[in-house]
Amino acid sequence: MLASGNAGKQKEIAAILAGDEILSLAAFPAIVLPEEGDDYEQNACTKARTVALATGLPSLADDSGLEVDALGGRPGVFSARYGGPGLDDRARMERLLEALSDVAEPRVARFVCLAACALPDGRTFTARGLCEGRILRSPRGEGGFGYDPIFAPQSSDRTCAELDPAEKDRISHRGEAFRALARLLPELT
Repeated sequence: MLASGNAGKQKEIAAILAGDEILSLAAFPAIVLPEEGDDYEQNACTKARTVALATGLPSLADDSGLEVDALGGRPGVFSARYGGPGLDDRARMERLLEALSDVAEPRVARFVCLAACALPDGRTFTARGLCEGRILRSPRGEGGFGYDPIFAPQSSDRTCAELDPAEKDRISHRGEAFRALARLLPELT
């Protein structure tokens, strides 16, 4: 069971964990996911535990964000809410570029992901992933979601939005975290 309403995350996690059957949160519309913590692990574990207890199924969740060195690590855990309520991905990205307009290259940043698996018996397992890179001056690419069009991983001259989805999954913070978490899953049974 995947504890996320984010379609982009759902698609990425399903691809990363190919071969494993993953149910969508859409099958349980009454479940409301909390996201009130001020750190990745707290948010991911709370979401996974909420869904595991409500459904009786092992549940996966993540909390991720973009940390920009020139902004003291912001937006970080608040990446999905950066710039205030009601903004879409494009508006949050534009707000971030505006905040960095006077910052010289390289504008060092990283994507961070904390993946969690909660079991109905209360056990919770976590794994962390990072993707180091930099923030570009303007968006490039049509793929991905969130800040992908302005983030170029260290290992590429292309943005995450320009990468083939499989290539992105191989180097991404989410790919790293969920592959590490998947290595724990056989031990859970």
